[in-house]
Amino acid sequence: MTEVKLAVLGGSGAGKSALAVRFLTRRFIGEYASNAECIYTKHLCLDGRQIHLEIYDPCSQPQRGKLCLTDELHWADGFIVVYDISDRASFAFAKALLYRIRESHIGACKKMAESSVFLVGNKQDLCHMREVGWDEGQKLAIDNRCQFCELSAAEHCQEVVAMFTKVLRAITSNFRVKEKRRPSGSKSMAKLINNVFGKRRKSV
Repeated sequence: MTEVKLAVLGGSGAGKSALAVRFLTRRFIGEYASNAECIYTKHLCLDGRQIHLEIYDPCSQPQRGKLCLTDELHWADGFIVVYDISDRASFAFAKALLYRIRESHIGACKKMAESSVFLVGNKQDLCHMREVGWDEGQKLAIDNRCQFCELSAAEHCQEVVAMFTKVLRAITSNFRVKEKRRPSGSKSMAKLINNVFGKRRKSV
């Protein structure tokens, strides 16, 4: 079975938790505790391959302040960065997140060169309140060499599923070109990461 670790990041109110839960359960729940971090786990079959998926949903981060992401950068195989199209501040925060991820590509964390990143403009159902244009999101994605889409976690269940599926395919495709998934010390590293992120786990 292939293990895939995916981090969903975004500022407060961007809808990252709603997006993750929409994919995992096909249900939309509008209110989430923003002060709790958790890892959702799910077994699924993708293109005939059995996958054990872990989705890390951190506490909602303030849209101002220093971005560390050190643990996430070492843990995740891929990232979904979410912003709210009706909130320009959340778009600026997504831009900072992408910069931090891209910065790691040219740093010491070699694993990140093989990760997949997807930029998502959420809350397309609020187009009448739009503050961020589609072309702005597309340009940001091109500048950061990542994929891009706009959707609504509240209304577009199939689009959410398609987006996550595309990310998972990109990640598993990266796995195929590697002789080994992880170095021999991966078990101790996994234990360390579980100590950091293992506070709340939800299997769906």
